[in-house]
Amino acid sequence: MGFSTKAIHAGIEPDPSTGSIMTPIHLTSTYVQEALGKHKGYEYSRVSNPTRTVLEKNIAALENGKEGLAFASGMAAESAIFQLLKSGDHVIASRNVYGGTYRLAKLVLHDYGLDFDFVDTTDVANIKVAIKPNTKMVFVETPTNPTMEITDLPGVVKLCRARKLISIVDNTFATPYLQNPLDFGIDIVLHSATKYLNGHSDMLGGLIVLNNHALTERLRFIQKSVGAIMSPFEAWMCLRGIKTLAVRMARHDLNAMEVAAFLNTHRKVKKVNYPGLVSHPQHRLAQKQMRGFGGMISFDLGSLARAKKLLRSVRLCSLAESLGGVETLISHPATMTHASVPPDERKRIGVTDGLVRISVGIEDVEDIVADLKQALARI
Repeated sequence: MGFSTKAIHAGIEPDPSTGSIMTPIHLTSTYVQEALGKHKGYEYSRVSNPTRTVLEKNIAALENGKEGLAFASGMAAESAIFQLLKSGDHVIASRNVYGGTYRLAKLVLHDYGLDFDFVDTTDVANIKVAIKPNTKMVFVETPTNPTMEITDLPGVVKLCRARKLISIVDNTFATPYLQNPLDFGIDIVLHSATKYLNGHSDMLGGLIVLNNHALTERLRFIQKSVGAIMSPFEAWMCLRGIKTLAVRMARHDLNAMEVAAFLNTHRKVKKVNYPGLVSHPQHRLAQKQMRGFGGMISFDLGSLARAKKLLRSVRLCSLAESLGGVETLISHPATMTHASVPPDERKRIGVTDGLVRISVGIEDVEDIVADLKQALARI
């Protein structure tokens, strides 16, 4: 079954009571049981819900995985993954992860005894060097947010299997349309469903996909105990969005390539980070393990003042947090998504004051380029 077909049909059946082609939104907290210990597979909606179940089956199919779990947000899903660990355990993570991941690690989980090191995972040797006796997990974002660094997934799998470490990939930027980390042997795939999977900037959610049943059961227990579940309505919204994921991602990818090419030749742009450009340091690796390069670009204008000027001048592009919607969103990582990262650390990982991130939408690309052109002219 092809990807587009799976996106529309996997895990989804007509409602048996009405024949409804769309999955119903099961707005219920509890379920009537026929007798003690006898029910129809559902007992309480914090544990499971039919609408959520359909989404979990759908995303599992798209990631070529066996089991999926749906959470209230991407960060809720990520928190559950880190709750697989115990106080005193050590995690190695990509240096350019989403700022919320850094905040969770350093400002929350550190107080519970978890130790994190953020390293340059573009070279698997750096991960190997960072391993300690108490290392339990390797958390990779590829492409990274916001500098678009790429990590060699087969290399990570080989190292993690040899050292018996749990491997995780945040696949939010690439989506299962462009990249399937489980196919390389990664243990856990994470998504902020808020972004490309939903695609319409109108819901929050997080998704996890695995092939390991023991890890899945532990995560289900954590989810049930903590209660970080996706609501039935959000699950329905995400299912609706996923149906058009393939056509949207194809357009995001096409538009971003043209926008990146335009920015890459503009005299006022110092540097463009986009794996589709031949100038990107991991371009060939991206070609090898991805089926496209996605809709995310970052570019450096050289200073905060220049970045502010551009962000004040755009008209079509919307200055906003988040990404992955059909509309083009533009942001300033240093003061928005990565504000929790200390200035010295931001500078070390390339999140400069002049860096601008753009989530290229599916509008007519000529209009996106024209907007950026007129904004750059004002600098």
